[in-house]
Amino acid sequence: MEKKIVDVMDPHMRKQIEEELKGLTFTKNFRSPSAEEWYVFLPSYQDPITGGAAGKVIVHYNLFDTKEIFINTTIIFDDPALHHSSRHHLVYAIADELVNRLVGYADTLLSVHSGENSYNAEYKN
Repeated sequence: MEKKIVDVMDPHMRKQIEEELKGLTFTKNFRSPSAEEWYVFLPSYQDPITGGAAGKVIVHYNLFDTKEIFINTTIIFDDPALHHSSRHHLVYAIADELVNRLVGYADTLLSVHSGENSYNAEYKN
């Protein structure tokens, strides 16, 4: 049988994604009853002004009643190197990993701000 799945991702990009996800760390900066803010640290990227976190994640819990919990998650990447379209696979992989680690399997509206790589997504359980 002929292999019909073609891997279109550059092997170099795949390796970079693995390295960034392996070195991904984050720390909570702020918490209120309905929101959290996390700083995101990546091995190869940083804020160009402060030299610190490459970005931040804001997790806002919309609590409508006891039956419906919906989470709005915003990821903002401050390193301009992550704004170039050539790194869209990397930005998507990091954002997906952050949602999985910080929000889990809850219903989530995601907004990623990363220049040309900005996008919105919905995670439904």
